[in-house]
Amino acid sequence: MAADRLTIDTATVYDNVDDRRVEFAADIGDQRRAFAAQYDLLEALGAEVPDDRAVAVFRKHVDTISAIGAKALARNEDEELVVISENDLD
Repeated sequence: MAADRLTIDTATVYDNVDDRRVEFAADIGDQRRAFAAQYDLLEALGAEVPDDRAVAVFRKHVDTISAIGAKALARNEDEELVVISENDLD
């Protein structure tokens, strides 16, 4: 994958409270893929426990998540749902 960031479709952002992650679709190159940002990532980025504000924290850090998501995809290209966690932060 040559692209260095995702183009996140903000209309697809969904707070999956049961799995403690925000799910979304994003384009990278000419491909559309499914992603999920775990709450631990959102907590690390926002310095707050996301709980009922997970989507707001996600939107606040969408640029950072788009770059981190591209790295996570490069590492997990075969996954149907690419999960981005705190471990993906450099």
